[in-house]
Amino acid sequence: MSKKLSIITVNYNNQMGLEQTINSVLSQNSPNDFEFIIIDGGSTDGSKELIETHADRVTYWVSEPDNGIYNAMNKAIRVAKGDYVYFLNSGDLLYDQTTIQKIEPYLDQTCGIYYGNLIYQEKDIQVPWIFPEQLSFSFFLTENINHQACFIRRSLFDELFFYNEEYKIVSDWEFLIYAICKRNIPYKHIDMLIAIYDTTGISSNANNREAMNQDKNKTLQKYFPLFVQDYRNIDAIKLKRVQQFLFIKKFKPAWLALKGFMNIVLLFLPKFKKENA
Repeated sequence: MSKKLSIITVNYNNQMGLEQTINSVLSQNSPNDFEFIIIDGGSTDGSKELIETHADRVTYWVSEPDNGIYNAMNKAIRVAKGDYVYFLNSGDLLYDQTTIQKIEPYLDQTCGIYYGNLIYQEKDIQVPWIFPEQLSFSFFLTENINHQACFIRRSLFDELFFYNEEYKIVSDWEFLIYAICKRNIPYKHIDMLIAIYDTTGISSNANNREAMNQDKNKTLQKYFPLFVQDYRNIDAIKLKRVQQFLFIKKFKPAWLALKGFMNIVLLFLPKFKKENA
């Protein structure tokens, strides 16, 4: 008989973070409700030896070179026997010792995806992050549901696709936007804190933002080509100057004065033509 949940931890040379994550998982009040899988990328910092000390309580583990985080995650999905998979990578923690016990009743196969809320562990503070009840295409254009908050039915990966190993950061985003916005996979928000997310990971590094946006654009062109222009328009709307215009519009006298000034400026410019988006 399969477990309801497979908790998966991916690690590479983060022994300290891995130890914290292992302790968090193994301290759960309902160890019989899940299997625990650890995929290590051939670490040389003692991570393998650490896993070996807990081998009797880990359902499956391997320590070998891989081709990146999504290759490691796909390895785990292929061996997972739980109805749902959940990724809690090294350095991340379950919110408390009752988290799995509380989440387990929701995993009834009614929905393909369940997601809760997170604590973002910044340098010196913890910031709660509450995800919306309703998800939309516009939400995914600018945001994502972190995999530390997400429980995905294992069979969905066979039905749709496994994580794109060509991407370094956004393959979990690609999976969710495709599943929810393209395939209309049923989902549900669970209003409870699931995990404390270690923000020192690769996806949280601002230096990776350009590569992230390039990969996102590839996904949009592949699955949502007709919405790419809308994506650009939404980005434009987020600009500070546009936000200022929208703020001024709330105040009629100020808005009329601004419109009058703009009309005067337009007299000295080539004729304005409205773009058809």
